[in-house]
Amino acid sequence: MQCQECGKRPATLHFTKIVNGEKTELHICESCARERGELIPGASGGFSIHNLLSGLLDFDPSSAAGAKQPALRCEMCGMTYSQFSKMGRFGCSHCYKHFADRLDPLLKRVHGNTVHVGKVPKRAGGRVKTKREIEKLKKEMQSLIAREDFESAAQLRDRIRELEKEIGA
Repeated sequence: MQCQECGKRPATLHFTKIVNGEKTELHICESCARERGELIPGASGGFSIHNLLSGLLDFDPSSAAGAKQPALRCEMCGMTYSQFSKMGRFGCSHCYKHFADRLDPLLKRVHGNTVHVGKVPKRAGGRVKTKREIEKLKKEMQSLIAREDFESAAQLRDRIRELEKEIGA
């Protein structure tokens, strides 16, 4: 992809701005970005993913209440939460368990959820989406049964059967 400004060099920086629900994309080369005054990753004063993570990781619900707690430390590798927030990566796989209570609010803020759902390829999407809908409906049906709303549960059961016929399950 060529730079949208000069049309000469390859576009290496890709910006997406969303203002009032309107999405604008800009694909420019590094030279044009410097001329425009855009922040360049890795450049002094530029944007870095580590700066983003550090800003997000400084969120600590316990410190907001004024409570002083000892530094969290991974028992396996010895990394502290403070070190993680500066580096933006863990020292070992056990860090996820040791820092879990602080990661959940962070993941919820960044991704909107703490459970990975993934994306469905458009080619295989229909069948997978239907299976997901069936699972959702089954959970909803169990909830209705627990509340003894058997009429609504029966309607969901029938809908589930229809969907299962569609995918041949």
